[in-house]
Amino acid sequence: MEFGIFTVGDVTTDPTTGRTPTEHERIKATVEIARKAEEVGLDVVAVGQHHNPPFVASSPTTTMAYIGAQTERIKLSTSTTLITTTDPVRIAEDYATLQHLLDGRMDLMLGRGNTGPVYPWFGKDIREGIPLAIENYALLHRLWREENVDWQGRFRTPLQGFTATPRPLDGEAPFVWHGSIRSPEIAEQAAYYGDGFFSNHIFWPASHTARMVEFYRQRFEHHGHGRAEDAVVGLGGQVYLGRTHEQAVNEFRPYFDNAPVYGHGPSLEDFTRQTPLTVGTPAEVVERTLSFREYAGDYQRQLFLIDHAGVPLSTVLHQLDLLGEVVASLRNELGLAAVPTQTPAASASGSAA
Repeated sequence: MEFGIFTVGDVTTDPTTGRTPTEHERIKATVEIARKAEEVGLDVVAVGQHHNPPFVASSPTTTMAYIGAQTERIKLSTSTTLITTTDPVRIAEDYATLQHLLDGRMDLMLGRGNTGPVYPWFGKDIREGIPLAIENYALLHRLWREENVDWQGRFRTPLQGFTATPRPLDGEAPFVWHGSIRSPEIAEQAAYYGDGFFSNHIFWPASHTARMVEFYRQRFEHHGHGRAEDAVVGLGGQVYLGRTHEQAVNEFRPYFDNAPVYGHGPSLEDFTRQTPLTVGTPAEVVERTLSFREYAGDYQRQLFLIDHAGVPLSTVLHQLDLLGEVVASLRNELGLAAVPTQTPAASASGSAA
């Protein structure tokens, strides 16, 4: 079981001060947050990919390489790599290069992206999102496993005898998670290849996530990769921590009420009841996180979102101190080693290939 954080790289005004960080500050903050995540003992930090304001995370491989040069242990991943609008040849080359630079300390999560205007900027159509994800990953999967690829598809230039370089480190393709909130086709894709399935259910009720995860588990077993209960599942979630419940709620409420992603909808109390958002003490976050297993089963990766909605860097760094306590308690409750020597994803990659 791995615990970590993910970021989407949003540049949002702090509603308590009216200050908006510059792009430079936000990018540098992402690196500082990753270093802090390693310091407090987390296992994974994942960076996003967006090509439109208010996000600055357009180049995850650049950010991952820079973070990797300043950290020693923490695994780097993405949240997500856009498989629809990024050329699969480019993904094969960039992430294989990262794999070498980071000595294998990386994986990636593929996603479609749900911002309609972005697709035509890359010559694509969001109405083809699912077919793009299926075809592009079919090519990416081959590029990492076959040295000479002949390819003919709908969405890119044909390839003849093409070799993606560099080849994956030690001949082992990077582990892939397929991230999806609501598309069973993507859960089926993850199951077909024996890859991981990541349900970032930050806006969805437990009942919805349970159906998606169960479908993936059943199809994983159907495709012969092992037992359904051994399928590789990851979950998203968001937390805000305080030493008391009241402190946490009072501090987070203005961010929740004003952030574009949350504001002007359900109340904070309704949202926390209906989604994984947990605002409270470390003990309350531990209890809530452990409850995710009641509907998702035994899963392998939990990523928390904490640097969003305009929360300033100084607060995020303090949140990471508290999250470190949470993760230590979760590992103790689950009987896990303090720092995993072999990650579930790495182990599953070998068994499910």
